[in-house]
Amino acid sequence: MNTMRLGWTLVHFLWQGALIAIAYAIARRFLTGSNDRYLLGCAALALMLAAPFATWWTMAPADSPSVAPVDQTTRVASVAPAPLPAMVRAEVPVVKDIPWLRWAVIVWLVGASSLSLRLLGGWMVAARLRVGARSAPMAWCETVERLRRQLGVLRSVGLRVSAMVQSPVVVGAWRPLILVPVGMLVGMPAAQVEALLAHELAHIRRHDYLVNLLQSLAEALLFYHPAVWWISGHVRAEREHCCDDAAVALSGDVIGYANALAELAGMPQMRLAAVAANGASLTDRIARLLGGRRPAPARKSGTAAAAVLLAAAAIGLYAQETPRPTFQVASVKLNTDNPPNRMQRPLPGGRWSARNASVAMMIVTAYKVQHYQVVGGPPWMESEGFDIEAKADADAKAPQLLLMLQSLLADRFKLALHRESRELPVYNLVPAKGSFSPPPPDPACAQTDSAAPPARGGVPCGNLRIGMSGSVDGGNVPMWQLVSTLAAIAGRPVIDQTGFTGKLDVHLRFTPDQATQGLPGGALSAAPPDPDPSQPNIFEALQEQLGLKLTSSKGPVEVLVIDHVERPTAN
Repeated sequence: MNTMRLGWTLVHFLWQGALIAIAYAIARRFLTGSNDRYLLGCAALALMLAAPFATWWTMAPADSPSVAPVDQTTRVASVAPAPLPAMVRAEVPVVKDIPWLRWAVIVWLVGASSLSLRLLGGWMVAARLRVGARSAPMAWCETVERLRRQLGVLRSVGLRVSAMVQSPVVVGAWRPLILVPVGMLVGMPAAQVEALLAHELAHIRRHDYLVNLLQSLAEALLFYHPAVWWISGHVRAEREHCCDDAAVALSGDVIGYANALAELAGMPQMRLAAVAANGASLTDRIARLLGGRRPAPARKSGTAAAAVLLAAAAIGLYAQETPRPTFQVASVKLNTDNPPNRMQRPLPGGRWSARNASVAMMIVTAYKVQHYQVVGGPPWMESEGFDIEAKADADAKAPQLLLMLQSLLADRFKLALHRESRELPVYNLVPAKGSFSPPPPDPACAQTDSAAPPARGGVPCGNLRIGMSGSVDGGNVPMWQLVSTLAAIAGRPVIDQTGFTGKLDVHLRFTPDQATQGLPGGALSAAPPDPDPSQPNIFEALQEQLGLKLTSSKGPVEVLVIDHVERPTAN
């Protein structure tokens, strides 16, 4: 009778699921926060998933007799034979075979099996995506590491580029990996890409991959109840809203993030057994971020058509590029003094000052890239220096000033560029011998931020200081900072293959040479003095003083390609 028991369990869930959905709808009206609504939806789905199991458990078996069995081998002649069978028929419940209930169970088995196979297929596709993806540029891997720390994600997160995805997607629960389409890292502004990566990292921090798995199982087992899909749709939408809020809180740029979502709205969306940035309508998410009302469920076909038209209009409106801010006043002059220093910096009161700064140097600063990532352009971009005095609003912050510097380069130097990925020489940072196990950091550097007081000898804590004469010093710094510093010095990407995840003290002394071509044009203002021949080169210094080694290789690197640039127009 287990078939009948299962059938009645499925039938009873019809009214149980309806009651849970009604209670959910009433409670949802009193909640406004996306996270509160998300938790309520998860709780409702959990109750729906538990209800059939509770029904199955509590239903008493129908074939348990409540009277003692009759011994058919002994008969008493004085007792009439008819009353005993009548009594037995009255005491033992009789379960009737209901044909339509058997057919209902068969239909449920077919539907649940089909959806389970579909879920398994999604997992297989996700596994193929992980294997077939290639490494992302080192600069973006460092960006993911920085965002991971800012969002408080405890697990390490990988970043790869895949030609099989059309939008960012997270694969894996225990070893999460963010996959991005090939064109996203090179075809979108860096700030928008960072916001989308922050959205995916928020999924990882919230363990949405596992929640999505349980949600998919509930949909497969209870597929025949409309309320399950209704609540599940709300859960997916609110989950995306929570991650949108986290991305905006980190970037502080609602308009830029909305533009990034608008870019995704024009791409085909992929649904996997993974948590991707497609769990809700992108146009609804854009409208919500920009202050629109929370979308209500469509009740009529006319309402649905109007919603589609509104979404299309939203894409056209929000997909337009947000104009960059500009300086109120800017003076650009060719430097004729040719001083030894090249300097550019923000000043109090929303001012930007540059002294003998080359165009290449300004591009590196404005777009937050390394010198080796700027490709093309005439030779004077490096050789000629310019003096710039620019003024913005007094309360303008450094990120806004960098955007204004981009506008100044476009307006006064007619700069036009685009991003693309190229196969370029890179360095792999590996242990010189065996595994890399540096000594523990000096306790004097107990803090890890750049604002920490310097340790003994003026060594900065939590940051690295580069000396133009050939030195790198810092205490209690993470490996990614050393990797980034070596990339700036060497003028070439450096890929960390040490496997070291702790922190270390860095004290390097080396002689600047052709291998450190990124040093003079980097973040330092003073020209390098005469090299000290007694010091080793950068390769020998790393091996002797840190136990590390740089090996040459090739890999994909995101670059800024200069399409056009001119000498500046007159003030």
